Amino acid sequence: MVSFQTSFMIAVFLLTISLIVWKPRGINETVPTTLAALLVLLVGIVPLSDIMEIINTVSGASITIISTIIMSIVLESVGFFKWVAYNLVKKAEGSGIKLYFYTLLLCYLTTLFFNNDGSILITTPIIIRIIKLLKLKPNQQLPYLLSGALIATAASAPIAVSNIANLIALKIVGLDLNTYVAMMFIPSMLGILTISFLLFIYYRKDIPKKIPSYSLQYRNWNQEKVLPEHPLSDHSMNGSLNIDWPTFRLCIVLVVLIRASFFTLTPFGIPLEVIAIAGAILLIAVRWFKQGKGSMDVFKKTPWHVLLFAFSMYVLVYGLHNVGISDLIVDMFKESMISDRFNTVMISGLLLTVLSNVLNNLPAVMIGTIAFVEMNLSIEMLQLAYLANILGSDIGALISPMGTLATLIWMFILRKNNINVTWGQYIKVTILVIPVGLFVSLFALYFWTEWLFF
Repeated sequence: MVSFQTSFMIAVFLLTISLIVWKPRGINETVPTTLAALLVLLVGIVPLSDIMEIINTVSGASITIISTIIMSIVLESVGFFKWVAYNLVKKAEGSGIKLYFYTLLLCYLTTLFFNNDGSILITTPIIIRIIKLLKLKPNQQLPYLLSGALIATAASAPIAVSNIANLIALKIVGLDLNTYVAMMFIPSMLGILTISFLLFIYYRKDIPKKIPSYSLQYRNWNQEKVLPEHPLSDHSMNGSLNIDWPTFRLCIVLVVLIRASFFTLTPFGIPLEVIAIAGAILLIAVRWFKQGKGSMDVFKKTPWHVLLFAFSMYVLVYGLHNVGISDLIVDMFKESMISDRFNTVMISGLLLTVLSNVLNNLPAVMIGTIAFVEMNLSIEMLQLAYLANILGSDIGALISPMGTLATLIWMFILRKNNINVTWGQYIKVTILVIPVGLFVSLFALYFWTEWLFF
């Protein structure tokens, strides 16, 4: 017989996930998760003694993600993403196919340098601006919008610092950042390239062969002028990109160095969050020194609620763990996983794909990681299960719009811009493309780690 606490916890969790997906009255996802977490704490399903452990688990990852978002806000303020929008069209040279692949590359790199949610917030408005100004038809818009969103989200798999769920789980299994990249970059990239190719094949008839071709005119070293007839020109700025090029270039160099320092400095015991905070402060200081701008605009735009959201979601996951959900997973899969590497990869990846598409990938990856830790797997098997876990939650989760928070944010941005993409339109594409990319990644992970470490 199911206990009251179990029934209560499952009901609270499912209600919370429903509110996150539906967003009644545009409610922020932090509101239902915070209320649910308070309720679970008050009922005693998660004891107060667990709070410090939860804070210790999620704080570093949350602070790292917040810091990278701050970096992206600073780059936006110095004109980086406006410059990207102009140059995507310029580099396409009148080819819709070139523009398509440049768009995918933009989405991939933005996630790699920042994070998946931030990438969606940055790249989706850029793509919307381009497709509207090029006056593409609705069927011509979707290849750029949907493909960009899928690649931006999947791109959080190659390096762990691009996704808050990856970072939280990374700490739990005791895997360092460089080892993660060595084991994961090749398998996840093969999956992403497969998805990119399949998306192009699927949309090849809808992608326009020709688009308007425009050029930019450079008048001097620190100002880039747009020709008067250029449709991407911002008339509010009299046709100028209005970019402070010295500050722009310095900020780009610093972001690259900060990102690289994640991998070069963490082996010396310097925490990721310390590097990220130092990088964010450095970028703000450079902008202040070069342009005299303070930090208030950055402070206002930063989504501080991410800290509370991560904590609240982990309280809910702890609650599910405490009422026996992770024990159920252990009982079902431990025997199959404990001594067989292929089973470990496939079961972990497919289990997290199902859980992510039903529950959302953030709680799913937390539940999965806790369950795998309790299976008493060897450290090699545990880390392999975690990596497959990430492939399921970063790539497999893309089958359904509710699989990732990034996808839900993407659909919300589209609605705000009067672009209607239904769940049916979304799944019609992803059900054909994502499972293939997932299996390519999982098989590649098995064979790559077999050759690399075993």
